[in-house]
Amino acid sequence: MTDYPTIIFASLLIFCYGLISRVSERSPISAPMVFAGIGMLAGPLALDLFELQLNATVVRLIAEITLVLILFVDASTVNLRTLRTQQQIPIRLLGIGLPLTMALGFAAAVVLIDSKNLWLAAMVALILSPTDAALGQAVVTSERLPVRIRQAINVESGLNDGIALPPILMCLAALSGGQSHGSHPDSWILFMVRQLTLGPIAGVMVGWLGGLLVDEASRRNWMQPTFQRLVAGSLAVLAYAAAETFHGNGFIAAYCAGLFLGTRTHAVRERIQEFGEAEGQQMSLFVFLLFGLAMVPAMVKHWDVEVLCYAILSLTAVRMIPVVLCMRGTGLDAPGAWFIAWFGPRGIASVLYALMAVSKIGVSGYERAFAVITLTVLLSIFLHGLSAVPLTVWYSRYLEGARLGRENHSAG
Repeated sequence: MTDYPTIIFASLLIFCYGLISRVSERSPISAPMVFAGIGMLAGPLALDLFELQLNATVVRLIAEITLVLILFVDASTVNLRTLRTQQQIPIRLLGIGLPLTMALGFAAAVVLIDSKNLWLAAMVALILSPTDAALGQAVVTSERLPVRIRQAINVESGLNDGIALPPILMCLAALSGGQSHGSHPDSWILFMVRQLTLGPIAGVMVGWLGGLLVDEASRRNWMQPTFQRLVAGSLAVLAYAAAETFHGNGFIAAYCAGLFLGTRTHAVRERIQEFGEAEGQQMSLFVFLLFGLAMVPAMVKHWDVEVLCYAILSLTAVRMIPVVLCMRGTGLDAPGAWFIAWFGPRGIASVLYALMAVSKIGVSGYERAFAVITLTVLLSIFLHGLSAVPLTVWYSRYLEGARLGRENHSAG
């Protein structure tokens, strides 16, 4: 049965927040903070107005579609020409920083969460390794920051969730005792190769060809502006579904579809991005509301000192040390490296993968694992949300001061 009161509440909340959204931009309180906070307030933890089951299929479906749309739209804003000349930082973040983050997260999980079940410790580390640039929206959209900083954070968050998915599925298969994709290591290697190759291929084909067709139809005046805007959702979902049909990674496919979107008409691309961004924003806020309504109340009783310590480590040392190390040799100064290192928020991807794990292995016996994932995401929503604007202002002023210092030195 459809939960109409929850839908009405969510829709009303989005509408009311939209009325003051321009005012809220001047506040350090971000939209994800508001929706997650209201979710906790309206749920069993406080007013107990609504109760939503953690394993509800609709919650996972909404999170999945939201992530696919956000990945597509974020990728479509990346300037490929600029990225080709400034690809060193994203490559290092994904090729060195991400594996090191996973390894450190695994070690910390063994010590603090579960030293006996290594597959469970690995699952926790992997689910908390993808980042979510949307939680630091002020960073990736600020014109005051260098393009290479913003694009590095954007590209990293767009691709790391897809890269983390195959090993997460491996952990879930081991924990559930299932034989998905076979139990032999060779079958898992083949599975991961398919995920990481067929996904990008499907995404590039859908995005490039779809964009060309939209351009041609628009040029011939066959396509209404309304349907140009709808392209974002249709191509994102099509790329995801096409990749998954052939056992590729749908999330990587959605990102690659946006990255290689074939439309060259500025007005058309702008319509696609505007509509996709609006829909992605709306759905992501709904996910954060559901996170506060369902995940936090279900897991709060399992929070303890070890869980808190892991959550803090995950957002600081586990993420930041690998990033700072892999930035060596890129020409980025220390403040820039630490800036990128801090802005690795955990958001919708971690929520989605946690819900996926709940549907696969259940919650019983794994409460501490899901508790630490939930607390880490919750802390990230508030810590990264509160720090996005002030740290962006600080770093932009630092860069301006450094530039003036170089000019004065040259003049002297």
